[in-house]
Amino acid sequence: MFKRKKKKNNKTMARKLIVETNPKSFISEQFRTIRTNIKFSMPDIDLKTIVITSAGAGEGKSTVSANIAAVFSQEGKKVLLIDGDMRKPTIHYTFRLKNVFGLSSLLTKQCELEEAIQETYIEGLYAITSGPIPPNPAELLASKQMGLIMESLKEEFDLIVFDAPPVLSVTDAQILSNRCDATILIVSSGETQKASIVKAKELLDMSKANIIGVVINNAVIEKGHYYYYYYYGASE
Repeated sequence: MFKRKKKKNNKTMARKLIVETNPKSFISEQFRTIRTNIKFSMPDIDLKTIVITSAGAGEGKSTVSANIAAVFSQEGKKVLLIDGDMRKPTIHYTFRLKNVFGLSSLLTKQCELEEAIQETYIEGLYAITSGPIPPNPAELLASKQMGLIMESLKEEFDLIVFDAPPVLSVTDAQILSNRCDATILIVSSGETQKASIVKAKELLDMSKANIIGVVINNAVIEKGHYYYYYYYGASE
């Protein structure tokens, strides 16, 4: 009964990635622009790990994370998308994957890397789901085991993208940002309060995160009244 219920949820909550379903759309082009700007932000560094987070919940960070990972794979890179949100995971829904083993399983040494890495329906894009929700996500992310896992994964993949929890909710994003090469903050146009953005940046700065930019999500263009994604370059 439990397994059948989860399967139904997977189907119901699955998301379509616009860069895959409609690659010629304006929104897909904006994601390719984000990809280009990410490269330009660190031209002299071999960028291997990116954290994508937001100030609060519901700002679209998981959708943006999945699409960014997908556009990098579309240019021929071997990309790994990791669900670093072990509190409210979504990646297994997005790509209709099993969530028996995942990041929490790796961090507690309940499985091997090859058991946790799953191939998605997008060529070149792989995923590690959250795994069973643990009681201590922050402690697991800060553990020595996390560092060892990241080093192993960097040898196998061209780029690793972490979908992290909101900064203002828990410390997980700060921990991941400290471990990774770059951090991108998602802001929902017209919804995210300025004070929340400022506080999120302060917390990321405290963790010595390398914030390379901000993605403004749900910005409205007057002519069509459609929702698009914009990239606003460096955050400094």
